[in-house]
Amino acid sequence: MSVSVRIPTILRTYTGGAAEVAGEGGTLREVLAKLDADFPGIGARILDESGKIRRFVNVYVGEEDVRFSAGLDTSTPEGAQISVIPAVAGG
Repeated sequence: MSVSVRIPTILRTYTGGAAEVAGEGGTLREVLAKLDADFPGIGARILDESGKIRRFVNVYVGEEDVRFSAGLDTSTPEGAQISVIPAVAGG
């Protein structure tokens, strides 16, 4: 399945500056694995050492926050838009 992955500014050094890249996979887990294969090191910025989405990173498939659905097993249908969004703190 071909999907598009929106890359936040802070991670664009891994994608050569690209704000959006093509991804492949039937689940978010597969898409992130392929993303890390294509852009080595980016996976470690999205997933922690245990393979879970980092606490301060939000990932959406379409409009859906994957933390409130199937997590890394969230389906990524053909043409889906995946957004990786680092949480922002401040006051």
